[in-house]
Amino acid sequence: MLLFRDEEHIDRWCQPRDLVRGETISPEQTWRLAHAWYKDKLKPDWRRHTLEETEALLRSLGLTSAFWNLRD
Repeated sequence: MLLFRDEEHIDRWCQPRDLVRGETISPEQTWRLAHAWYKDKLKPDWRRHTLEETEALLRSLGLTSAFWNLRD
């Protein structure tokens, strides 16, 4: 994960490295994803999220582009 100031900063970073720009998420989305993903990890009855649960979580956070497709 890399942190950037704005969209233009991402483009300036990718260009000299000849990299295709990847997916971006905001700090708020990052926090919401981390919180939802790890909130119950220390509970004794914790279990890995199912594919369906993970897809629903990503959708609920607005992460719906092809990058977040877990089935391909």
